[in-house]
Amino acid sequence: MTQKGSGHALRQRLRIIGGAWRGRRIDFPARPELRPTPDRVRETLFNWLQGMIEGSRCLDLFAGSGALGFEAASRGAKSVVMVDTDPQVVNRLRTQANTFGAAQIEVVMADAQAYLASSPSPFDIVFLDPPFGTDLLAPICHALNDHGALKSGARIYLETLAAAGVPAIPATWELLKSQTAGQVGYHLAASIQDAA
Repeated sequence: MTQKGSGHALRQRLRIIGGAWRGRRIDFPARPELRPTPDRVRETLFNWLQGMIEGSRCLDLFAGSGALGFEAASRGAKSVVMVDTDPQVVNRLRTQANTFGAAQIEVVMADAQAYLASSPSPFDIVFLDPPFGTDLLAPICHALNDHGALKSGARIYLETLAAAGVPAIPATWELLKSQTAGQVGYHLAASIQDAA
């Protein structure tokens, strides 16, 4: 979905597909590494999470375009923390949150591992969509456990290349759903006990 362009002024857009901000647009920088979760996949994911989003505390750990975090906030999440390392991406996410008047969204500029090491309060839902080909998923899954970042029963969304197959998850998680759409593999797991 990302345009290949030489100028950082180029922007991409996507739409929120459900909730209070349904139909509203999100702008994000046109960068090759920014690969928003496709609409069809987001729709399936949030159908999976139906009944859990309202009032939840969510973490979008590789926020990028912000598609997953804004979608969760639109659908009634009580708080959403978006984490990214890119200053331009972080500034764009903050601007977008301000445009929506989204006081429930906090945007943090940090490395994913460093953020988890800061021992944030546990989350109900975590979105993990790291850049493809980075091998970050397994260590981040274990860091979520090691730093007590998951409530018991928390849901964890994992997005990978479909060709990579089902990602390895910690023994304290249970894989609930697993599907593919084109080149994207997407999976939902649950934390089945306290990770502390």
